[in-house]
Amino acid sequence: MTTQPNHSKKGTALITGASTGIGAIYADRLAKRGYDLILVARQQARLDAVATGIRSESGREVAVVVADLNVAADVRRVEAILSSDASITLLVNNAGVGATSSVLESDADKMDAMIGLNITSLARLAGAAARGFAARGTGALINIASIVAVAPEILNGVYGGSKAFVLAFSQSLHHELKDKGVQVQVVLPGATRTEFWDVAGLPAEHLPQNIVMDAQDMVDAALAGFDQGELVTIPSLPNAADWQAYEEARQHLVPNLSLSEPAPRFNVDRAGRN
Repeated sequence: MTTQPNHSKKGTALITGASTGIGAIYADRLAKRGYDLILVARQQARLDAVATGIRSESGREVAVVVADLNVAADVRRVEAILSSDASITLLVNNAGVGATSSVLESDADKMDAMIGLNITSLARLAGAAARGFAARGTGALINIASIVAVAPEILNGVYGGSKAFVLAFSQSLHHELKDKGVQVQVVLPGATRTEFWDVAGLPAEHLPQNIVMDAQDMVDAALAGFDQGELVTIPSLPNAADWQAYEEARQHLVPNLSLSEPAPRFNVDRAGRN
């Protein structure tokens, strides 16, 4: 007698950067919510360990894809999966890298690689997923950004700029997809206790502990925001009205951002040019 796979009614979640930290916790939580998983990361052994643990605990189907999202061919492989696998209903764009050094002290090639991973790969994978979701009229995208998207003075400027892109890109995607049955969420974590800080050159133990959130708490809060339909989720922000006020102030600027004449405050003598 052949046993049929227990395919999830929720579909499949593809998670990048899934071998450790935030990505591995998303994998655990989404499996417990009933999703099958496709886990993407560079390190086979770590991926296999995460997948084995989730299979044994949840009974869900878990596939692993070893891919370096700074390598164009690997990005195209994951894009192809997102484009061809109609069971995928959720993409968690979590893979990323940071830096704590100043731009003046940073290696240009490392900054270029950061842009490739944090911006180019994320945008390509989101685009591949979004096209399929829009065609099917259902699906969801979760893009992991950072509070430096709105506080670029913190940490490295290229890192802050890359996360500002993720925020703006997600807001634009939401505007484009909101009437097509596709949910978009962008998560802006603050300092979170993961290996990120070791890779970035400043272990989390060296940070003021009152600003460092446990990664499980961060993911649980982010998923609660997802359930509430939030476009922008800042897990540590006590009052959502503060973000709403920020957004209202931004929207208030929009009518005057592009006009036919310079603002009077610049005292441009247009008549005097003739």
